[in-house]
Amino acid sequence: MAKTQKNKATEYHLGLLKAKLARYRAQLLEPTSKSGPAGVGFDVQKAGDARVALIGFPSVGKSTLLSKTTHTASEAAAYEFTTLTAIPGVIEHQGARIQLLDLPGIVEGASQGRGRGRQVVSTAKTADLIVMMLDATKSEEQKRLLEIELDAVGIRLNKHKPDIVFKRRTTGGISFTSTVKLTRTDEKTIRTILAGYKLHNCDVMIREDITTDDFIDVLIGTRKYIPCLYVYNKVDAISLEQMDKLAHTPNTVVISCEMDLNLDYLIERMWAELDLVKVYTKKRGAHPDLSDPICLRKGATIEDVCNGVHRSLATNFRYGLVWVSSLLGCALLVTIKVGLSHQVQDDDVVSSEPPELAKSRKLNGRA
Repeated sequence: MAKTQKNKATEYHLGLLKAKLARYRAQLLEPTSKSGPAGVGFDVQKAGDARVALIGFPSVGKSTLLSKTTHTASEAAAYEFTTLTAIPGVIEHQGARIQLLDLPGIVEGASQGRGRGRQVVSTAKTADLIVMMLDATKSEEQKRLLEIELDAVGIRLNKHKPDIVFKRRTTGGISFTSTVKLTRTDEKTIRTILAGYKLHNCDVMIREDITTDDFIDVLIGTRKYIPCLYVYNKVDAISLEQMDKLAHTPNTVVISCEMDLNLDYLIERMWAELDLVKVYTKKRGAHPDLSDPICLRKGATIEDVCNGVHRSLATNFRYGLVWVSSLLGCALLVTIKVGLSHQVQDDDVVSSEPPELAKSRKLNGRA
């Protein structure tokens, strides 16, 4: 692939090579045994409203950051591989509980299993946000190497899932539809890739100008699209010009764990990248409970709010009342009557009619 010139005439050939490479890499990276040694655990149970994973090379300050931002003490020392397993901590911010995972430092070749790297990157797949810890005193090569290791195991950083609809069928051949003009791949390449994966009956609808790599990712189906913050530690040891250059790089935060520099801003950026919404509950005739909000991902519905309180609520749900303060820019509270499919917004106040009250109203209405 490196020796092949990239132009319109070679796109088809390169597409086939990429498909073969992705298939063979998936076979190589599959663990030979699903079960590990008895009594040896690595991953921790997901808890809180969101999970943030700390990824980085050894001795970049991950354990120090965990100790500074949470109430969990993680061992930090002046030698590499101080942390040998996943250590969880909890950041309490704006009523939300964010689980912060301190993962062992990874080395080059981690995706092939070096230094327990396969376990580290597999745990990172379960995160809602990845914080890539980098040493500001070292070269940018460490950032590139970490991106290669994460990409090799199917983690796509700061990318969205391609707008492709792919459905398998038992008969009928391949149905191909594209709603946009494809400039970076073509139908012939896609059909050949499908044949390479022995897929001869399926529906494919493409709704954006994708690349061959994008289609292969959707075809494999195990890719994770996770937002990432690049956090440069030890900025107190570099010049102001270097720090300013790093600070103006997209998706980047500069900090110093040793001097407690910019740690509050880092937590604010984590909160913004997680894209959570806070929903407050309210009993009829009472004030909203502002001390313990329900934190959900953006796009959550009233049904998700019900499940966040108790799973039985959605079964007996009749309708809900939502007090919206941001509706049309109005400073006053506006009450709307909603169903289970209504999407909630940040700082909404939700109240549900109790089943016994709904039943009595129904009987009174009949009477």
